[in-house]
Amino acid sequence: MSHSHACTDPQHHVHDGDAYVAEVERACESRGLRLTPLRASALRLIADSGRPMKAYDLLDLMKQTHDAAAPPTVYRALDFLLEHGFIHKLASINAFVACHHPGAPAHAVPFLICDQCQSATELEDERIVQTLDTRARALGFTPRSQTLEVHGVCAQCAAASKAID
Repeated sequence: MSHSHACTDPQHHVHDGDAYVAEVERACESRGLRLTPLRASALRLIADSGRPMKAYDLLDLMKQTHDAAAPPTVYRALDFLLEHGFIHKLASINAFVACHHPGAPAHAVPFLICDQCQSATELEDERIVQTLDTRARALGFTPRSQTLEVHGVCAQCAAASKAID
């Protein structure tokens, strides 16, 4: 089944930090992984932020509740979460976002990133993902991961800028 939309259905993926951590805990248990309290805290903060979060912003928030939070420990937590597909890294803005489907196997993800407000929308479009994978393989390239980042202006920022004009 192929679909193409910016997913906004709350039943389709996990947004709430507590529900998100619970879903990741289930995924970790089924995969034999260990979700430490520090990793769970990072997950909750990223999920609750509702927008891409930079590592040092995450560190600042984590220091409020975890005495042991330091750059190496936070980066190790982020590396674990990335490696297992629980979060995504948006390289162009050097920030992290929660994966909409934390219990699913790792998958390719196109993101729409607003250059004005820095929001990131996960565009769930299997056709784009399949096309990139098929084209890469036709060239003899074996993809391991995909994150497509498309920059522009979101609808809210566009509307706000028209209201000002």
